[in-house]
Amino acid sequence: MASKRDVNLTINGASHAVSIEPRRTLADVLRDDCGLTGTHLGCEHGVCGACTVLVDGRPVRSCLMFGVQAEGKTIRTVEGLADGDTLHPLQQAFWENHGLQCGFCTPGFLMLAAGALEENPEMSDNEIKDVLSSNLCRCTGYQNIVKAVRIAARELRARPRA
Repeated sequence: MASKRDVNLTINGASHAVSIEPRRTLADVLRDDCGLTGTHLGCEHGVCGACTVLVDGRPVRSCLMFGVQAEGKTIRTVEGLADGDTLHPLQQAFWENHGLQCGFCTPGFLMLAAGALEENPEMSDNEIKDVLSSNLCRCTGYQNIVKAVRIAARELRARPRA
């Protein structure tokens, strides 16, 4: 058994002190050690995008990053999108526009889109499609996912900037 390393992770604004083996992925640490099961594991090879989280504001496949690599960085998971009972505009748009069916890929799409829209809220439809093309969905055919992100982008643009 490999020796464990004590790390302090900042996830959704909260500090999580964990003792983990250096070989464990961030996805496994989030789910198993921090109890944040919204991050889903699909292919575990960085292909599907179900495990996408934001690390320092950038979308990252958490199955390809070791938990120890996240120390000192700001991590945001799907659990960190909503503000209490108020859904994030992306979550609201996915819900209202049927941007999900089975829901397995949804957390990854939400975090990918959140990172992209926070970086560029003025994305065109083609840019939205290009960003979303890196994640896979086996149910919806993508049209409602793109529609939901487009509507959320409009909502986010209309909000006053902090």
